[in-house]
Amino acid sequence: MNSNIPETKQKRIAIIGGGFGGLTLVHGLLDSNYQIILVDKNNYHQFQPLFYQIATAELEPSSISFPFRKIFQRNKNIHIRMTEVFSVNIQRNSINTGIGKIDYDFLVIAMGANTNFFGNKKIQTYSLPMKSVGEALDIRNKVLENYEKALTTTDIDEQQALMNIAVVGGGPTGVEVSGTLAEMKIYILPKDYSELDFKNMQIFLIETSSKLLSTMSDIASQKAELYLKRLNVKLLTNTSVKDYDGKIITLSNGSRLHAKNLVWAAGVIGNKLEGIPNEVFVRNNRIKVDGFNKVEGLENIYAIGHIAFMTEDRYPNGHPQVAQTAIQQAKRLATNLRNMEGKKVLEPFHYKDFGSLATIGKNLAVADLPYLKFQGLHGLRGYLFILWQLWG
Repeated sequence: MNSNIPETKQKRIAIIGGGFGGLTLVHGLLDSNYQIILVDKNNYHQFQPLFYQIATAELEPSSISFPFRKIFQRNKNIHIRMTEVFSVNIQRNSINTGIGKIDYDFLVIAMGANTNFFGNKKIQTYSLPMKSVGEALDIRNKVLENYEKALTTTDIDEQQALMNIAVVGGGPTGVEVSGTLAEMKIYILPKDYSELDFKNMQIFLIETSSKLLSTMSDIASQKAELYLKRLNVKLLTNTSVKDYDGKIITLSNGSRLHAKNLVWAAGVIGNKLEGIPNEVFVRNNRIKVDGFNKVEGLENIYAIGHIAFMTEDRYPNGHPQVAQTAIQQAKRLATNLRNMEGKKVLEPFHYKDFGSLATIGKNLAVADLPYLKFQGLHGLRGYLFILWQLWG
């Protein structure tokens, strides 16, 4: 196959990944003199912070999926190719894809990260990750399918395993999923499955560390724990999952839980790209970059977002793997690519922390902002306002 990209006198920037970083970078280069090639395995952008609402049937996929071609239909210097990238040839300045070779003058790796199962193949096989709209839909479908089965079984233990849901990972995703599921248990599922006794349904949230929302303030963590307990979510901190066979969860303390629904939100790992030198990869397959997001040792390849590992005084272990990091790095890189075009001085990247947010239910949220912290109903209203400010 052929990528069929027109040859021009413009320098070509190939961007791998249309997440927050890749999409922001393209926007930042719209009226530049570069030819932009955006390569993604989907032809749409996915608003990842709301995947949990797809999984819990509060939103439909079309609500958080935005076609690239619709976004950039008026920009003739932007070419979108829906394909998978297999490798990079750094000597020939090209990427090898499912539609053939694509040459570049500059390459930007913005592939994001995938679910980290920490090498446990059984957990990978039987659990339900949530890193795409498709996976969020898989969670929704699996849970509803199990509830249909629960209606027809006469085995009480089997029925409870079909109804129980365990969420692994006490970060924002795990907390948000658990809170939404708990509200579904109260307000939605009993109406749809009136023949079932929802006193038999249990929701577990399992977290390896000693507290939820470990990257947020103590007050946010404590409030999140309080709200989830009010919703009857069973919290298991200082606990990890050692094994899972599709029905029985074996925990680090030796106890076992019966649940045929296990949502895995316990960590991320970078998507390793063949052809990028092994020495630039650090823990969890992040790529070492300098203060300008240029990959260490390579002159014309950059990495931004979750996949990039850059240190600053305040972030000796790298920047947080959140959307704002990707967006800010993309904006700075777009400015620097323009500066390169105009032979101007480049500006190093510095991360600005806009804070952390997590919703726990329809009327509950916690937020840590640089100069403000809020929780509860007031927190939810603040959350929605700040969300509008950040993403609008």
